[in-house]
Order: sequence, then C-alpha cells, then structure tokens
Amino acid sequence: MRKAKMAALDAQGWAVGTVDEFLELTAEESALVDLKLRLSDALRARRAKLGLSQDAVAKRLHSSQSRVAKMEAGEASVSFDLLVRALIGLGATSADLAKAIQAKKRRNAA
Repeated sequence: MRKAKMAALDAQGWAVGTVDEFLELTAEESALVDLKLRLSDALRARRAKLGLSQDAVAKRLHSSQSRVAKMEAGEASVSFDLLVRALIGLGATSADLAKAIQAKKRRNAA
C-alpha cells in the first residue's frame, strides 16, 4: 500500500497492518498458510496446463468438483496430504513439488 494511502487511513483512525498481524499469526503459522497457498496454486496451474476441468480432476481423484474447488482455493478444511496426493495424481513429480514450494508468493495468505 502506498504511504500516502496509509497516512490517510491512519488519519481517519483506521489501523493499518498485515494479514499476519490482524490474525495474530506466528511466523510458523504464516509459513504454513503460505505453503498451502503455493500448493493450491500449483494444483490449479497443473490442472489448467493439462486442460482439465475441476470435474475431470475430481473423477481422477475419486472426489467431487466442489472438493477440487476447495483444494484450489486453499481452504482450511483441505489437508496438505490431500493437496500433495492430488498433485501426484495429476502427474507431479518430486521435482515439481519442490518447484511449487519454492515458488514466489502469488497472492496474500489469508
């Protein structure tokens, strides 16, 4: 956020901070949220690269389209295990998983 906008918000009495500060996340919790979002992004990207719909992925994984949507959104109800199994189910290798983990953050962790 630009400094001028932050100053204007502050002048109006708004508190300006990070998502981590607002949710009172520890560094470890923030890192886990970020990692989950990276894996979710990797799943979405792999599905798109393969030209598959969420429904097609769900059938491959013996799951539902709504569950795949939750996986791609990084919802709290989705486990790391499920994300990794889905990526592997779509042909991801260990190297692909490592690349996803090392990817730059593409969106806010919330």
